[in-house]
Amino acid sequence: MRLSTKGRYAVMALVDLASNSNGRPVALADISARQEISLSYLEQLFAKLRRNGLVKSVRGPGGGYLLARTAEDTRISDAILAVDEPIRATRCKPNSAAGCHSDKSRCLTHDLWEELSHQIQLFLSAVSLADVCNRRVLGKAMPVERADGVLSAPDKQVSDKQVTDTASVTSLKSPALPVPGDATTVAAE
Repeated sequence: MRLSTKGRYAVMALVDLASNSNGRPVALADISARQEISLSYLEQLFAKLRRNGLVKSVRGPGGGYLLARTAEDTRISDAILAVDEPIRATRCKPNSAAGCHSDKSRCLTHDLWEELSHQIQLFLSAVSLADVCNRRVLGKAMPVERADGVLSAPDKQVSDKQVTDTASVTSLKSPALPVPGDATTVAAE
């Protein structure tokens, strides 16, 4: 699964807007220059963001765009969905009984990919523009307890004996990029 340019650029532009607004409108040309995104592409994205109530436009000299809600109240998932970017890992149509096979049956791994889509949606719904602006994103993904009692995070595995309380679980941090072969574990304090 891949997030398209449309979704990534919408998030980048909104984070730029949140970081540089200070209560004043920000011109798309400024966002375009800072983020190296085509101005015409930004105009298309901001038209969708405005229609979906994420930004407000201000006309005239000194005009530009403002966030329609606070950065704390604007979720990353809102931005992605506003520009018509579906968050899904299956080939099947969402909420459809028909599967992706030619006979309309579901593939063997359908439930796996469907759950991945739900987890991505949950994660992006838990992250606000303010979180990204303030670099509070790492560690947002929570480990999941497997049937064997092991808590798994994207690049860490912690047994239930190592973690004794929720505070220890939330202290797990995922690196920006997982290091192949890194089997670091975190023990409860």
